[in-house]
Amino acid sequence: QVQLVESGGGLVQAGGSLRLSCAASRRTFSIRIMGWFRQAPGKEREFVAGIWWSRDNSYYTDSVKGRFTISMDSAKNTVSLQMNSLKPEDTAVYYCAAGPAPIHQSPPSYWGQGTQVTVSS
Repeated sequence: QVQLVESGGGLVQAGGSLRLSCAASRRTFSIRIMGWFRQAPGKEREFVAGIWWSRDNSYYTDSVKGRFTISMDSAKNTVSLQMNSLKPEDTAVYYCAAGPAPIHQSPPSYWGQGTQVTVSS
């Protein structure tokens, strides 16, 4: 079993920045991609960003392109999400996710517990 532990959420004003991190308890062949989802109150969980462990190739949902950057630290089994130019509509619980296939297309195998991001106007 793999545990994903998120950190870095909080409260920020619109236009500000936050950085989320997700540490995986271990590397395994069942994890080829890690990334982030978010769920706002009253809405379904949506994909935000993902990155391939081996290729360092990343992809994003359209609403965050140019504002969010996902990166990884292979030595620390950690994936981070740098969020700039935050908007009130970015307010959500952000979940780290990991799996063997593109997580925006296939259900992730592992989930973190979630971290709250609140952007005030």
